[in-house]
Amino acid sequence: MTNNQFRSTSRAIAFTYVTLAYLSGLIAALITGYYCRQQGYDTLTTIAIADFIGTVVVFLFSFFFNNSSFYDPYWSVAPIIISVYLAMLGWDSGASHARIGMLLLLVNFWGIRLTYNWARGWRGLHQQDWRYDDLQEKTGKWYWLVSFSGIHLFPTVLVYLGCLALYPAMAIDGQPLNFLDLLAGIVTFVAILIEAVADQQLRRFVKERKEPGKTLTSGLWGFSRHPNYFGETAFWWGLFLFAMAARPDYWWVIIGPLSMTLLFNFISIPMIDRRMLKRRSDYQVVMQTIPRWLPWFPRK
Repeated sequence: MTNNQFRSTSRAIAFTYVTLAYLSGLIAALITGYYCRQQGYDTLTTIAIADFIGTVVVFLFSFFFNNSSFYDPYWSVAPIIISVYLAMLGWDSGASHARIGMLLLLVNFWGIRLTYNWARGWRGLHQQDWRYDDLQEKTGKWYWLVSFSGIHLFPTVLVYLGCLALYPAMAIDGQPLNFLDLLAGIVTFVAILIEAVADQQLRRFVKERKEPGKTLTSGLWGFSRHPNYFGETAFWWGLFLFAMAARPDYWWVIIGPLSMTLLFNFISIPMIDRRMLKRRSDYQVVMQTIPRWLPWFPRK
């Protein structure tokens, strides 16, 4: 089949291809992980190598189908697999079973919801994230090299860094469940709810919008121009708090939430703001009145 034929396939068939891509990536990652363990690699190195191989497999599907959005669910799927793997390692290692259970529930809740949110908005192989389209237009013949390094591998590294907090929280002997776990659980759960509510409000607004080009400024979107990104970033800080509750000596895993904060504040948000300024006549006023990222009361 040609690229045009792939793009004309039904949405159901498109999701079948995506499912095949992730099953292939999972199998490749599991085989790689097993090999690494047999060779005596430590847990974090094993996860990193298996994660890389899984990313390569998904990239091959992106390349073959000429659609980098094959990778989009990886962000929310990979942490689910990593958390399950670490839970299996930590169950008999002295890690708190209650903390493991809390993290499994929260990470799976976050991952399944975020993956579903992507799936219900992806219309099929003819649709690719607008950022990838812009990048493809700018990079020309170098696009697939840029796609592998920037669209596939870079986010995988970021998610891996974010998941580092799961290792001291789930896989090794640590402190019993304590007050900081309660705080971590509240932060993580509220973060997921904020992102979920923001996504739903935006979806409803886009579906029911009567004035083309108008910006959503009600609900959570009246307190932050990007409440979904705030919720996403807060989720990773919540995982870090779980790590501190279990093993404060693993403070260095703060690199994960810090990386996420830098990503959204210095790359994702400015990119979207520039796009909205070009596409929406009211966005200049929105930028002047509604806080950029951290929720706060709008300026008069």
